[in-house]
Amino acid sequence: MSYLIAFTVVMVFMLIGEWISTVTKAFIPSVFITAILFVLGFWAIMPKTIVAQASFDTPFVGICISLLLVHLGTLMNLKELVAQWKAVCIALLGVIGTLVLTLTVGSFIFNWHTVIAAVPPLTGGLVAALLMTNGLKAAGITALVALPVSMFVIHSVIGYPLTALLLKKEGKRLVDNFRNGKAHISKNGPKMTKKAVATQPQQQIFSLPVEYQTPSFTLVRVALIALLSNYIGLLLNNAINANVICLIFGVIAHQLGFLEDNALNRAGVFNWLMYGLLAYVFAQLSLTTPQVIGGIVLQIIVLIALGILGMFIASWLLAKPFGMTGEMAFACSLTALFGFPADYILTTEICRNVAQSEEEEEYLTESILPKMLVGGFATVSVASVIIASVFLKLL
Repeated sequence: MSYLIAFTVVMVFMLIGEWISTVTKAFIPSVFITAILFVLGFWAIMPKTIVAQASFDTPFVGICISLLLVHLGTLMNLKELVAQWKAVCIALLGVIGTLVLTLTVGSFIFNWHTVIAAVPPLTGGLVAALLMTNGLKAAGITALVALPVSMFVIHSVIGYPLTALLLKKEGKRLVDNFRNGKAHISKNGPKMTKKAVATQPQQQIFSLPVEYQTPSFTLVRVALIALLSNYIGLLLNNAINANVICLIFGVIAHQLGFLEDNALNRAGVFNWLMYGLLAYVFAQLSLTTPQVIGGIVLQIIVLIALGILGMFIASWLLAKPFGMTGEMAFACSLTALFGFPADYILTTEICRNVAQSEEEEEYLTESILPKMLVGGFATVSVASVIIASVFLKLL
């Protein structure tokens, strides 16, 4: 029965986060509350292995990531993906702003190894944190082993509410334009919200009768694209991150008609996979303790402040030249603090809570979500891995 208890606890934490987000109209993001609950739980009586006991272990999460990224490709088309080059530029230049301030000012305040160990997870997500942790162990710098994961924990907690505030302001601006007749929903793009998907007719794939187009048929096709993407990633020796290939191949498969819009939502497994991935991310919080955090919190807070300031300066200066508002540009840069799936969840929560109708929600989602997803992939899936790989050689 222990696995059922573990699963129930994990889902209760998710539920509390979602309810608080709903009550506060997404002012307090669900991922922020859930992260706090996991931290307190791990620091109190909750076993460190509770997420694995709930069945959300490493193999399951590996499946989750690949399938979800292919699915996200079915939310966009090639033209739309290319059109988001501005979001990619803003996000990457925001990361450069972070590197400039942390490596210059930060190096004057703290020793070189501290800065090198902390910056990659600041400019990326969990992968960069784990890469640096393993690198520090291999280099014998045991005193800093807890720094990367602790940085990941704390900067995420700061990044969630800050990004939510920016997206909420941007959402209100966009929805005002929509209500005043200054904007409209694209008729050709794929529908991104669950409500919109439910009202769309099921696409006839391969001219098969409807009774043969079952959820398992959808899952098999998504899994095949994910498998091909990971195989290509291995052939390229990870020169291009397999996660990025999953997204790109998902877009291509959707454009060719191999996958329908919102594939995993139609198969009815999207939420299950998303909760599994989130649970695994939160499980990494078990690596920290109050004593560890207390010993390095000053370094982390100062470097986070420098990093976010660098993002702010870069994105605010470049917002107008790239045709974005300051809030949208800064939010794109901040995706470096958490990446997928938090960027997806934060964005959809804001769109759902700001909108007062299905049409408004669809418009907000189409306007904001592609920028946030592409920005997150550019920073967390690509830039952070490259930065971590380079910084490992500087230890």
